[in-house]
This record gives sequence, structure tokens and C-alpha cells, in this order.
Amino acid sequence: MNQFNVLVEVAVYWGQNSYGAAHGTDTANFQKRLSYYCNDNAIDVFPVAFLNVFFGTGGLPSINLANICSPSDNGTFPGTNLANCASLASDINACQAKGKIVTISLGGASASTGFQSDSQASTFAQTIWDLFLGGSSSTRPFGSAVLDGVDLDIEGGGSAYYATFVNKIRSLASGAGKKYYVTAAPQCVFPDGALGAVLNAANFDAVYGGLHFCILITTYMISRLASQQSSSITTLVASNHLNWNYGIWDNWARVTSPNKNVKIYIGAPASSSAAGSGYVSIATLKNIAGEMRKSFPSFGGVMLWDASQAYANNRYDLAIKNALVAAGGTGFTFPSCNAPAWSSGTSYTGGSKVSFNGYIWQAKWFASSQPAHNPSGEWSAISACSGAGTTPTSGESCAGIAAWSSTAIYTGGAQVVYSSHLWTAQWWTQGETPGVSSVWVDKGTCTSFQAMKTVQSTEATGDSKPVVSKTKNSRFFKS
Repeated sequence: MNQFNVLVEVAVYWGQNSYGAAHGTDTANFQKRLSYYCNDNAIDVFPVAFLNVFFGTGGLPSINLANICSPSDNGTFPGTNLANCASLASDINACQAKGKIVTISLGGASASTGFQSDSQASTFAQTIWDLFLGGSSSTRPFGSAVLDGVDLDIEGGGSAYYATFVNKIRSLASGAGKKYYVTAAPQCVFPDGALGAVLNAANFDAVYGGLHFCILITTYMISRLASQQSSSITTLVASNHLNWNYGIWDNWARVTSPNKNVKIYIGAPASSSAAGSGYVSIATLKNIAGEMRKSFPSFGGVMLWDASQAYANNRYDLAIKNALVAAGGTGFTFPSCNAPAWSSGTSYTGGSKVSFNGYIWQAKWFASSQPAHNPSGEWSAISACSGAGTTPTSGESCAGIAAWSSTAIYTGGAQVVYSSHLWTAQWWTQGETPGVSSVWVDKGTCTSFQAMKTVQSTEATGDSKPVVSKTKNSRFFKS
């Protein structure tokens, strides 16, 4: 069976008949059964979407797979709103027999999700284990089929207690005879408003980008990429560096994530009707994915929304898989740090490139600060590199610096730790999240500043979760 940490893969969501929702009369291209999409090597991972209600009738969750299986069109288990989709067991088994990974995706754009306590999250993990994974229950929606893991597509409701849920799933899987995977689909911004704290606290195998290529670039940049004719995405990035974002996620993967081998996928709409905006031609996606494949060791592949859209769009999925195979399906060789080393005290003009701490950086505008993985900072990391350290370092340089607190009052010069970075306040502040508010200056990952004299607020005694607006396109959901 394929493993996330070995191969560059294509993950494609299945279950919501996205094409059918956008093209109501073209029934010939409506979503087919899962086994239909397993007949070649194009798709490696199928998150089955969605388990959209956590606590429904009878205390059990509910799943909705649009035109294939839903509570309104299929039978449900007595006393529940949980659809009996046992007819899909043969499809799941057939896909798994061909080496595909099939997981259950929790959430969706209009889902009813969330936990009120650690105990509730732990109990729900046991429920998911018993209904879909290695446990046992008389109400298993897919009968005897055993899925390969869980995907979190949490688009609302906050992040509270999800780490407990993930850790419980990991605990249950630790003694199992097969590999189980846990993945997540965060929003565009960093850190993610719904899953940011969870990603930092729990072990994930893969993280799928949002539907605007948000892990990589913003919608604005996508429109620029699509309008320019060039085979070099690096050249295009040079003119759009204000929006570069992948390096932040790569640094998170290799420094902050509990699993230092977690893979980051580019998330993309599989056709122009799959999302409100952000779609690019397959030629553009091939170039972007190929450049990321060469630039960042955390690159895991491409995630598409969804299977029905990809098939109707001239097999968009197969085209990107062939491109990934051609780019090299396994291993990673760090490019050299061929930009000049960053020099303290030097002023750089916008577009300047430097090498620092295992990355090549590009100045977004006039820059004089030390390069750091700050969404609002002066620099963007456009490639990992060797020659100045191939891996960002981690350690205890922030020891003694208190975590940022949303209730604490900070004055200019105060320092805090947030999302494994050291931040300095430029002026008086309270309740303004580092990385979101410009009052905070990112001084980089903690180990970059071991000799720095620390100044901290005596009132910074707690921690808080980020509150960030969502910009990922809502995914179609059949009511």
C-alpha cells in the first residue's frame, strides 16, 4: 500500500457529486461509485466526504455522500440518522486491493461539528474507530470494509479538543495490524483558524491545501500565473512574491509539526466549476507542482476537489499524476543556496534574494530585518536549499519566554512565544494575535535567536488560539 511519506501522490475527494451540483442536467457526468475511480494509477488517496454531523439522532454521527448514499435516499440504522451504505464495502475493498488509501473525511462547508470537552472528543474518536476503522459495531456504515484513516476538513466551530480526538485515534491504531492515516485540510491563511492549534499539537501524516492553492499562493497570484506564459514558476514568483506562502508551511512541517515528516499537498479545484475561483489550467498546475517538487522537501503531492469534476475535465487528475511522476516520484535533493547570504544591517530592495537558515528568501518590498517565516513579514521563503543548513533548526532558545496570551497587556519591546516563533511587540497591545496583527514582529523560529536578550511582559501567562477568517471556497454539499 502507498504511504504518504514515500511517494508523491494525488489525493482526490469523493462523495459530494460536485460536478452534478454545478451541472444539474448533465447526468452522464454525475459522480459514479467509488470503484469507478480506482481503475488506473491516477488517484492514490480517496478522502470519502463527508461525515457531516458528529452527534446526531441516537447519539451517532451522520454521513452524506450525495447521489451515492445519504440519509434521505438510503436506509438508516434504527433510531439514528446514520445511512447504511454497506453496498460500498465492495468498492472500498476493491480500491484498497489496488493500493489506494481510503479515509473518511469529517466536516465540510455546512457541517455540524465540534467538541465541548476532552472526554467528548475521546469518546467520539472511539465511535469513529468502531464505525469506520479497526473497531466493531452493529452500525458500521460500510459494513465489513475497514477504512485507512481519518481526514479533518473542519471549516467552522473552532479547534477545541481536536488534538485529543487525533491522539485517541493514534492510540487506538498503535496496536493495530495495519497502518492508519490522519490528514487535515486547513484553510488558506497561516495559522489556520480552525485547525492551527491542532496541527501544532497532534501527529498528522499529510496536510492538504485549501481550494485556492492557498498553501502556495493567493487567488490574486493564481490569476497572474494563469495570464503569463512561462515554463518557469520561479520566474513568475519573482514578480508575485508578495503572495508566496508555501515556505511558511514547509517550515511548519519540518520545525513545528509533531511529525517532522508530514507532507504538504497543494490543494486545487479540478475544474472551473469546482470552486468559485482559483482554478488554473492543467499546464499551469503542472508547472507549479513541478517547481514545488524541486523546491521543498515537505511537498507530498496534489489534492483535488473532486473526483467527478476531475473526470469531466479531461481527466485533470490523470494529467497531474503523470506530471508528478515525470518530476520524480520519490526522494528529494536540496537545491543549492545560490543566493548571497543575508547580511545583518543591509537594506534590500523588493525582489532581492538571499540565503539564510536553509532557505532562499525573496524580499516582498524594502527589507532590512532578518528573514523569518512571518506571513506579514518582509521576506518570503521561495525554496529550501543546502549550503546554509538544509533543515531549519529547533531547540530551546525560547526557554523562559512566556507564551502569548490574548488577555495580557504588552508594551513595546515585550517578547512572547507563539506558534514556535519568537515575537516582539512594537508598541502597546492586547488581544492582537502574532502573525495576524502588524504590532508583532516575527523574530523567527526560536533556535535562530539563542543569544538574543529577552524582554518579556510579566503579564503574559497564558496561551490562546488564533482567530482567522476563512477564505477557502465552500464545497458543494447535498442537503
